[in-house]
Amino acid sequence: MTRLDDDWRRFVQERFDADIAMLIADEKLKDEEARRFIDIAFRDGILKTTGTDIDRIMPPVSRFSGGNRAEKKQGIIDKLLVP
Repeated sequence: MTRLDDDWRRFVQERFDADIAMLIADEKLKDEEARRFIDIAFRDGILKTTGTDIDRIMPPVSRFSGGNRAEKKQGIIDKLLVP
């Protein structure tokens, strides 16, 4: 591998890490759980949007007091699916 290859891989990894950190901060996601969820999505090649996996990474939102949990969840999914 050349130095250019190493520099490119480092740049891509740093950008990926920064983008994930920004998403976690902006959406107030649970850091460790969100990173694991994203790693699994990359490993499997699919973002699982059904079930409770996304719920586990979300901050607590009341389901009963108009907390707009479904909107928040869909917003997180939309951000994760952006190419």
